[in-house]
Amino acid sequence: MADIVPGLLICLMAVQTSQHEGNTTKSKTNSQPGVIPKTFKGLTHKPNHTNQLPALLYPNTDPPLYVNPEDPVTAYTTGVLSTWVIPSSYIVAMLVGIPSNAYILAFLRLRLRAKSLATVILYLNLALTDLLLLLSLALRVHYHLNGNHWIFGEISCRLITALFYGNVYCSAQTIACISLKRYLAVVKPFLYRRLAKTTLALWACLLVWFLFGVAIIPELLVRQSYQITQLGITTCHDVLPLEEKSHSPLVPYRLMLVGLGFIVPLLICVYAHTAVAYHLGQSACDWRPFIKVSTLVFIIFVVCFLPSGILHIAHYIRLFTSGDDRLYGYYRVAVCLCCFHSCLDPFLCILISKTATSELQFISLRGIPQRPAVTT
Repeated sequence: MADIVPGLLICLMAVQTSQHEGNTTKSKTNSQPGVIPKTFKGLTHKPNHTNQLPALLYPNTDPPLYVNPEDPVTAYTTGVLSTWVIPSSYIVAMLVGIPSNAYILAFLRLRLRAKSLATVILYLNLALTDLLLLLSLALRVHYHLNGNHWIFGEISCRLITALFYGNVYCSAQTIACISLKRYLAVVKPFLYRRLAKTTLALWACLLVWFLFGVAIIPELLVRQSYQITQLGITTCHDVLPLEEKSHSPLVPYRLMLVGLGFIVPLLICVYAHTAVAYHLGQSACDWRPFIKVSTLVFIIFVVCFLPSGILHIAHYIRLFTSGDDRLYGYYRVAVCLCCFHSCLDPFLCILISKTATSELQFISLRGIPQRPAVTT
């Protein structure tokens, strides 16, 4: 499974690269430094182009933006990547992830009185965030299949954008909490026994949702849908004006979101997995089945979330240094991998739970003094 996902990412990026062939001429627009959102660039004033595409606009009250037909935004909004590959990926993720996460929610709800209540709470939170993320894809599927034309209004565009990105990072933070709990159970077992695990799990979930609420506020305060006059469409979040002051706070906000929502959870997962694997490897017991499953879960997490984080940061660097926004299409492909992780979480949850139950639960009852009883 871990070998298939990188191949999928390479194939999707190849499609994006092929769309930009023949569009090497890039016109220069007057952009203000520091006002660079995580999207393609748009202008609120009409540029003096002689080769504009005809403006066949649908009746719409959204404000217009103007783009250069030779810019990457034209290849992206009209190409097969955004109108077929991305929505098809979303559909697959929804068909697999929505019923499986709903099942996990129903299954774990019946185990709320189990001894490992803290673990159940964290996995319930993960299933809920994944389910909300996948449900938010429905309108985005229609948007992409409709030629990247948004017909549902500005309010729904803001809500869907906020829910989409908020739940992506909410899912990563919950996985970090689960990794940290497993680290304490295996590496710090005596401290783990003294902790109020259920209370800490509840507070961790509340903190994740608090950060989720704070994270979506900026997306709800700024306009997300604009008419693209040359293409005859209304985009949602994909093209934003560079010169408007209302959008300038998005730069530090989104960089902070990448840091708190992805970089910090990734570092926690890397350290926790490495420490757990090392300590179990030093034990006299045979922990190889658990280590293999845990490593598989960790690799899938990194493969699904790392590309979007790297491309997000690289996109900002290129915008700041040269005004080049061509990486945004690749970033949208990488975000699809985050959605695939949301649909894989229920299966990974079942897999790791079965291994943990057979190898770690009630270990002290087996008469092994090297490690006290833990439940991951």
